[in-house]
Order: sequence, then structure tokens, then C-alpha cells
Amino acid sequence: MSRAQVLGFRVRAQQLDRVPGSAGRRLADTAVLDLGVQNTGPDGGRWALALRGVDVSGLPGRQLVLLWTLRGAPHFYRRADLPKVAAAVEPFSDTDAGKRIFDAAKPLQAAGIGNLAALDAVAAAMRSVVVAPMSKGELSTRLTSLMEAPFLRYCRACQATHVSEQPFRLAALRAGLELRPDTSPPVLERIPRFAPGQAAAVSKQHDPIRGYLRLLGPATPQQVAGFLDAPAKEVRARWPADAVEVTVDGQTRWVLAADQDRLAVGPAAVTRLLGPFDLFLQAQDRPLLAPDPARARTLWPRLGRPGAVLLDGEIGGTWRARRSGTRLALQVDPWTTLRAPARSAINEQAELLATFRQASLSKVDFAPR
Repeated sequence: MSRAQVLGFRVRAQQLDRVPGSAGRRLADTAVLDLGVQNTGPDGGRWALALRGVDVSGLPGRQLVLLWTLRGAPHFYRRADLPKVAAAVEPFSDTDAGKRIFDAAKPLQAAGIGNLAALDAVAAAMRSVVVAPMSKGELSTRLTSLMEAPFLRYCRACQATHVSEQPFRLAALRAGLELRPDTSPPVLERIPRFAPGQAAAVSKQHDPIRGYLRLLGPATPQQVAGFLDAPAKEVRARWPADAVEVTVDGQTRWVLAADQDRLAVGPAAVTRLLGPFDLFLQAQDRPLLAPDPARARTLWPRLGRPGAVLLDGEIGGTWRARRSGTRLALQVDPWTTLRAPARSAINEQAELLATFRQASLSKVDFAPR
């Protein structure tokens, strides 16, 4: 099958073909919430939901919960799914936990402390400290006085010693803590009526391996592992029995059997302004999304990611927004010469973004090609 078919499959699987903001609140059937919607930057989780037909006015409210989960990043989930989510984002094993916490595992191993035991220890300390809403900085300071040396590291950026970042983030849900949206620095608080150990069995709906195949497939175990920060061996050991082989541009990949027929539909004529951390851009096969390495570098720089222009189902350029007071200007860097219909579609999406940001659109500048 072709690259265009794969991209079309992902557009439809992620419901980017819904009309933005017009379908009312349909959180129950918004597929990306099964895997989590990353909430990073001003055009984060709520903009991603708006692009998928959700009326985000009044959100997150009490319908959504914000948690540090996959890759230690903040993600929105349906609050009603909390026990299932907690089970789904758990490391598969002690080895997996060690990979997810990166170099924080080395001093723990040297001290004879298991990775899962370390997460439990950090979570217990967090739970004892956060009895009322507390900023990340205050919680970190309090934890430093409670944890032993193998849990701590000197941070040059903070010029202070504190609990390593990934164990801190990945232990928060184990401690029964959520993030209060729209707080910077982040504020953590106890999840109402949810205690540590309340995780349920992993459901097919929330299984992250199945979720990746369903929303970002066809894929390989290595690609799923990269998305989860998990060892590929652990992912292969849990590979779905109903995953079937397909060939994408000569490479063997897998997709869930129930989704195989949807790959034949073809390209999706959809134009959207994707936020920098939109799920569509989180796929681990970046050369498929952006075959030109120079363009890929502009789309995924080390710092300061732009948004991506999804143009007729293809990544067709990048965009950045500049706000001045109540006015919003958009700079678009297209990768090809844009015809009038494409410019019109991008302008329409820019108006939606300005409304989302509670601003008025002043202009859309297109870089010359």
C-alpha cells in the first residue's frame, strides 16, 4: 500500500475529518482520548480536540483529567476512564520502568533499588505531602528532604538537587495526583475518589499498543516502543494476536485486522493547522510524514517546534502564531506553491485558531516559494 493511503487512514482514524468545533461535545466517541491527548503549549490538548469536532468551550471542566503519563508528558483523558488509564500507562515490567525513567535508573540499580519499587517509593512520598493543591516546585522541595540519595540528582537548570524528573512525573498518577489545567508552574492535587492501587485491568480500548496501531498504524513494534519509551522486546511480547501484516512502500508493518479494509480508502482531502504536539505528528515514522530531511528538521527542531499545516491530508508546511494584544497573526511556510483554494482553506483554519485563542485574526503571511 502507498504512503498516501497510510496518511489517509490516520486522518480518518484520528477523526481529523470531523468539522472543527461544530459537532458539540463528543468526548465519549473521540478516539484520541483513548490514547491520551498531549497538552503542551497554547495549542495543545484543547486545540487538538477542537480540530476533531469537539466543542471545547467549558473544557476541561470535570469531564477531562490532566495527567503525566506517556513519555512523562501531560495528557488529557476522560475522567470516567481513570482506572483504565492508570492500568494502561503502567510500565510493562521493571526493565520497562528502567527505560522510561532514563538515566535515573543507574543510581537506583547501584543502590539495589528496583525501578518499580522506586516509583512506588516516590509515589508514597508524594501522596504524603500533597494533602492540598501544591505547586510542582514546592512538592519537589519537600520530596528532596524525604528521599534518599539514589533518588536525587543535581539539576544545572534549577541549580538545585531534587528527585529526577521522569520518576517524579511517572510517580504522580501512582500517587493518585492529577495536574490542574492552565497552571504554570504546574499545580498537583489529589484526584477525587481515586486512591493509589485503583487501577483496573488493561482494556482493549485503552491498551497503548493497540491504540498506536489503531490511530497511527500501520506500524512496527519498534515504532510503538519509541512512542511509549518502552523496550521493543516488551512491546513484541505483548503484540496483539489480531494484528496482521501489511506492506507499506516495501516495508512490513502491522495493523489491527478490524482496520485493514480502511487502509484501502485512499487520501483524505482535509486541511488543518495541527499543533506542534498533535498526535498526528507523534508517529515514529517521521520519514513517512516528511520524506525530505531538510523539511523534517524544520518540523521537528530540538527546541521551539512549529505547528504543521495538514494540507489535503499531507504535511504541506509549518506555521507559527504571533499574538499582540487581542490580535493574532499567522506565519505560514508552505513546502509547495499554494493555489488559491489551498490559501483559502488555510485562511479559514486560521480564523478558527484565532477564535480558539480568543483573538481576532489580523493577517496570514505566506512565505514565498
